[in-house]
Amino acid sequence: MSIDENSQTVWVRVAVERFSGSLLRYAQMLTGDLDEARDIVQDTFIRLCAQKPGRIEAHLAQWLFRVCRNRALDIQRKQRRMRPLNETEMSSQASPEPSPATQAERRDTSGEISALLAKLPKNQEEVVRLKFQEGLSYREISEITELSVSNVGFLIHTALKAVRQQMKVEPKRRIP
Repeated sequence: MSIDENSQTVWVRVAVERFSGSLLRYAQMLTGDLDEARDIVQDTFIRLCAQKPGRIEAHLAQWLFRVCRNRALDIQRKQRRMRPLNETEMSSQASPEPSPATQAERRDTSGEISALLAKLPKNQEEVVRLKFQEGLSYREISEITELSVSNVGFLIHTALKAVRQQMKVEPKRRIP
């Protein structure tokens, strides 16, 4: 640790000892929450660590209280924007995620389709997986498998027809 770093450390420690109690009371008065006030004071001293003693020594108390106040006000503004929902609002809010039942159904269907795909001839399974799992075009699949584009289309059509028959699904329904 250099002399400058050592003096910086001593300067911050002296400031913490001298002002932490006052800042904590001030922050708690502003927020009404002791834990939040502690966080604010800690953040204030962290910001002090980034300062040069010569720049703010003459007005250290004012600087500390201003930083503490600004931090407390920032937190209060954030909390006003994040209004908690009451029970009625929470129950009426639709989740963007599918319901657990829907997720379970999808897993079951996905597992069933994977099992059915595994029963297909390997070339059909390969092109179906490349198309639907990897999202590749017929042309891309053709380049990978060295099959013609029309042969890729035929294999996919045949595979889907076989899977539909095994699942006893209406032909109009698309398999995910």
